[in-house]
Amino acid sequence: MDLRIIALVVVAVFSISASYAAPPKKKLLLVTHTAGFRHEEGIAVGEKTLVEIGSITGSFTLEMCRNADDVKRMLTPDYLNANKFDGVIFNSTTGDLGIPDLKAFLEWIKGGKAFIGMHAATDTYHGNADYLDMIGDEFLTHGAQCTIEPLVQDPKHPATVQWEKGTKIHEEVYIFKHNDRSKVHVLLYLDKNPNDGRPVANQPGDNLLAWCKAYGKGKVFYTAFGHRGDVWTNEAIRRHMLGGIRWALGLAKGDSKPGPVLKP
Repeated sequence: MDLRIIALVVVAVFSISASYAAPPKKKLLLVTHTAGFRHEEGIAVGEKTLVEIGSITGSFTLEMCRNADDVKRMLTPDYLNANKFDGVIFNSTTGDLGIPDLKAFLEWIKGGKAFIGMHAATDTYHGNADYLDMIGDEFLTHGAQCTIEPLVQDPKHPATVQWEKGTKIHEEVYIFKHNDRSKVHVLLYLDKNPNDGRPVANQPGDNLLAWCKAYGKGKVFYTAFGHRGDVWTNEAIRRHMLGGIRWALGLAKGDSKPGPVLKP
């Protein structure tokens, strides 16, 4: 056979194979440094769980950012771009993490990256309006750990599409400062105060549990779950977190427009 014909066949086969090849895995930096209270159990089991679901699904790989020195070295746009990260996960980070240039880091997310926050990610950078605007709300307080039955606001979103009605979770339930539905796309919420079961009419507003939002060209997913180790091994939570991560990475489609705002 003419060598030119052989070459054309090889090129054609390669092109077809490439078109059907699986998309490359996304790359995430998992940040677990704390400058305040440390959720040791949730951080340890969370790291193991995230590595596991990333590997099993083939959706993403993880690198670790575990201490103050790691934060200074890794949470800069130069490092993140040079190492081709698609986004970051903040798993129960607390306090002022010491990011060298927080505004530059937030601009990096705005440029089209993913930010995934879990549990105490909202207990991070208190008083910093830029960070709090990015993540969507600020941790205020919590009561005793209790069993809740989260309500699904958006049943079509990847983070909630497999959430079964009646699912109950025993967890340290966060109360947020604003619960402002006009600024985030609500995914899970409670219509009762988690600590006493009274209707929200007796409390200031309803209680959000998980949300997502656009941030410039970037995507933000936050879930309040992750305090307890057994929460991380709960299949409903694993599916919830995986769906939210895939959405933030652009691997799954879902709405992010703010709301809905509840009628008085």
